[in-house]
Amino acid sequence: MLTFDSEDDFYFLQILQRKKENEEIGSNSHVVRNYYIKSIDYLFSHEQEIIKLCDIFNARAMLRLNKRSFEKTAYKCLVNLSNTMSNREFAFCNKSYDKATGQGHNAKKAYWIIDIDNNQVSPLMMAYIDQHCEPKGSKIVAIIPSKNGNHLITYPFNIETFHIEYPNIGIHKDNPTNLYIPYGDITLNQLINLMH
Repeated sequence: MLTFDSEDDFYFLQILQRKKENEEIGSNSHVVRNYYIKSIDYLFSHEQEIIKLCDIFNARAMLRLNKRSFEKTAYKCLVNLSNTMSNREFAFCNKSYDKATGQGHNAKKAYWIIDIDNNQVSPLMMAYIDQHCEPKGSKIVAIIPSKNGNHLITYPFNIETFHIEYPNIGIHKDNPTNLYIPYGDITLNQLINLMH
């Protein structure tokens, strides 16, 4: 699912502590470290470091599947920095780039995440998405396990039609998905094999 068509392409990976697993952090989540994935080789060269940081901090490696652009991120960073400075919030200037990275993707074909907790992805749900939600045709890309369920990765489709049948299931248009969860049984290589 990760493609690199130019040197401007990258994917945003964050190591995040979540309040669910770390009550002491105070906020809903805390960023341990950010990575800007420029190639598959770069990702694999940092695999052990990512796993170790996740294990040490009881954090998850979360990857945004929608491609980013270094150029567009840099311009958005300038806007964020200007706004932060005009609000005299100088202590937050260092967060402008990462905020810009999270604010928009550059993917020609975007991926969505359907977050399904406490149950398995139903073949009926997948068939409903493909057969009843416009556009017609195959929209299911992958199923990625999480601690409490699954992330169903899809191409975009008509949300209103989906919510007629599944009103209580959330769809995320540009959120991260799990790449590594501590103490889980899934390694990066196993996850890649699951997605093929």
